[in-house]
Amino acid sequence: MSERAFSRRSFLTSGAAAATFTIVSAGAVRGSQANSKISVGLIGSGNRGAYNAAIVHADPRAQVTALCDLFDDRIEMAIQRIKLDKKPAIYKDYEKLLASEVDAVIIATPPFQHPPMLEAAVDARKHIYCEKPMGVDVEGCRRVIAAGRRADPKKCISVGFQQRYGPVYLEGYRRIQEGQIGMLATARAFWIGGDPFQRVPYADPKEEKLRNWFCYRDYSGDFIVEQDCHNFDVLYWFLGTLPVRAVGYGGRKVRTSMEILDHLTLSFEFPDGIHVNYEANQISPPGFARVGEEFSGTKGVIAVSRARMVHTRGPKDVETLESKRDMTYDALEAFLGMIQSGQVENVAERSALSTMIAILGRTALYTGREVTWKGEFGA
Repeated sequence: MSERAFSRRSFLTSGAAAATFTIVSAGAVRGSQANSKISVGLIGSGNRGAYNAAIVHADPRAQVTALCDLFDDRIEMAIQRIKLDKKPAIYKDYEKLLASEVDAVIIATPPFQHPPMLEAAVDARKHIYCEKPMGVDVEGCRRVIAAGRRADPKKCISVGFQQRYGPVYLEGYRRIQEGQIGMLATARAFWIGGDPFQRVPYADPKEEKLRNWFCYRDYSGDFIVEQDCHNFDVLYWFLGTLPVRAVGYGGRKVRTSMEILDHLTLSFEFPDGIHVNYEANQISPPGFARVGEEFSGTKGVIAVSRARMVHTRGPKDVETLESKRDMTYDALEAFLGMIQSGQVENVAERSALSTMIAILGRTALYTGREVTWKGEFGA
């Protein structure tokens, strides 16, 4: 297979070892520090990074000991939000943080920076929790896959696709796998809500672009990649395969000051004739949101979201399970637990593939034509 070839079969088989759990002793993972707190460094001290790090620091198994960001105000904000009781080591250069004695890192920088930073963290032999998406283009995803395949099997590589760790999602997935909705016929997904971004002017053009990275396609990948990759990860997980083709439309009706779209609709074909409708926008009025996925079978429907799972068997047979908390807690607690136990995961490859589903959809939107997995990524 050529370097640029991306097939469903090769991705699902050749990286299998990297995608499975590797069991090693806790002592091997932590070395002489097996009985001490996990030392964690944060790369990217913005809102999301500080939120993740605060959860980790509040956990008795870990402590945040180092922060990295280009901007001092971000560092100060993170110190306050994480509620650090000891002054952390401060870095402007992420490679210097990676050269330090931290056991693990959280990468929460703009998406275009994820591939080189994940590569560097793998080479530094750190446990990694990297925010989604895995990149903003195919080349970035390729780099993440390669890094994941060469990673130390004793090190954890987790990704911020937190639905994978949420109890209601795990329950919905279990029921579908057990055949509780019969033969799966079709699916749909959506992320409809308001604009989460507020653009702030800065005199320095370079700083302006870094601070407002979400506005720029080459930094964010557009909102279909930056945000909607969550939905595509769930579709890849629940359907167990990658799409064959996609077609769709998108545009800018309201948010015209940014490079990115503000609304889109797509239709995907998956293997075995499974058709998936997808819709998203970031222009809905405050108070209205619809986010989640629905899977229809011959015996029922399962709808999942961050708020709940709803299993419909019939007109008077509807079961609802509510989420008890933000699934980010479940994801980060699982990350720390795997480090501590030594039963680590490496999800770099599957997470890159989920990102590539978003990139396939984006290509259909940008070109206005039907695009295929084989045509875009290889045989």
